[in-house]
Amino acid sequence: MDVFAWGVLPYIVALILVGGLVWRYRYDQFGWTTRSSQLYESRMLRVASPLFHFALLAVFLGHVVGLIIPKAFTDWVGLDQHMYHLGAFWGGGLAGVALVVGLGLLIYRRRTQSAVFRATTWNDKIMYLILALAVGLGMVATLTGDKTPSGEEHNYRETVSIWFRSLVTFQPDIDAMAAATWQFKAHIVIALLLIAMIPFTRLVHAFSAPLHYLFRPYIVYRSRDDQNRQSQTVKGRGWDPIGTPDNQKNPHQNRR
Repeated sequence: MDVFAWGVLPYIVALILVGGLVWRYRYDQFGWTTRSSQLYESRMLRVASPLFHFALLAVFLGHVVGLIIPKAFTDWVGLDQHMYHLGAFWGGGLAGVALVVGLGLLIYRRRTQSAVFRATTWNDKIMYLILALAVGLGMVATLTGDKTPSGEEHNYRETVSIWFRSLVTFQPDIDAMAAATWQFKAHIVIALLLIAMIPFTRLVHAFSAPLHYLFRPYIVYRSRDDQNRQSQTVKGRGWDPIGTPDNQKNPHQNRR
């Protein structure tokens, strides 16, 4: 079971994620969206959505620090285990509480607002359930996962983090992950299930960063108060419009 859970399952999830994203992009670009429900209700959403997303960003950065940066590096820069544990406990705990509150508000809004609830599919309900389990188990792991059942100290950076980094080199350290506490194991299994669901749910919008907005041309807005009035062209830098009286007077003006 350990070999499958910590040595095979992560790569199956990675294949599902990549293959699912490619499939959805090719065959369901129109459905690549959050299916926003802001049209139905916006007052509660204005509070719940920013709270959830900013808290999620903080939690994500905490995972990057805890899983990717080795313990040897933080020891080298002078951050001992006690200081790191306090930062992870209080910083991660506060971010986790904000994430739980934000997600709770989103679920409450979706359940109590009739118009929003009617727009909720079974796909959304399952996604919210798995997401809530992942967040809840993450909080349990943060608050109670530092002790083994026998009462010994457990440092996830010597178990979970080593296993996570070993996946990148395709040499999974199964023994390291097997030594983790049940809280972290449960959290990771649910997190892997959530990652596998991303291409097939509204969570796919996380891969839709609007980078083209940085390069698109300016949008020009004109008044429509009087459609019968002829627009007046103000001369300045740029091309002169074709067919204007100035061009008719001097047809060779814009030729090169």
